[in-house]
Amino acid sequence: QVQLVESGGGLVQAGGSLRLSCVASGRSLRFSDYVVAWFRQAPGKEREVVSHVSWTGAPTYYADSVKGRFTISRENAKNTVYLQMNTPQPDDTPVYYCAATHAADGLRSSTQYHYWGPGTHVAVSS
Repeated sequence: QVQLVESGGGLVQAGGSLRLSCVASGRSLRFSDYVVAWFRQAPGKEREVVSHVSWTGAPTYYADSVKGRFTISRENAKNTVYLQMNTPQPDDTPVYYCAATHAADGLRSSTQYHYWGPGTHVAVSS
């Protein structure tokens, strides 16, 4: 079992910056065995992938809506994945979830992820 906990959410002004963290824990955890993704979900909308990072930190994927503004990275020694959010916009506002999977394909789909954190809320003020 893998437990994921997100942190770093909060209120940020549009154009500012925010860094989300996702820390994994679990018995006999080998964090480097997992692809980790950030998803987000706004009220009334489907959960959508924001970014994912492979086992060693590369390759990475970004949704078009965040490409060039957000950066995903991981520190396997700390069982942690980060999402650096630069110049966030009001559309970036929903709840952000960290997710992990052993899968190697279909990584843009939430159904591929077996472990989820409870989420952290990001609010971007204009």
